[in-house]
Amino acid sequence: QVQLEEAGGDLVRAGGSLELSCKVAGISVARNSINWCRQAPGKARECIATISRDLTTNYTDSVKGRFDISRADAINTVFLRMDNLKTEDTAVYYCNAFIFTGWTTRRDFWGPGTQVTVSS
Repeated sequence: QVQLEEAGGDLVRAGGSLELSCKVAGISVARNSINWCRQAPGKARECIATISRDLTTNYTDSVKGRFDISRADAINTVFLRMDNLKTEDTAVYYCNAFIFTGWTTRRDFWGPGTQVTVSS
């Protein structure tokens, strides 16, 4: 059974930093892509950062240069370092993993989320 658990959300002032963690069980972070996604009030969930098996990383434009995704294989955990936080980064942050169940189908797994609030 795949389980993900996020931690590290907090209230922080604009310009500050936070580091989120995602503890993963049931699959290896070293052999699966892991995403960080977020959902702001009244908005759709968006995935903002990905780390692939080969450590390739990708970011959505709004966080590029400010956020950094990394992982620690020994403890099966993925991190999201967030610097220069802006009020528009306020959201619930989720960790996401998936496994393919067929040629074109997959099953997604989500953690319960952690709240990040950035005050002005």
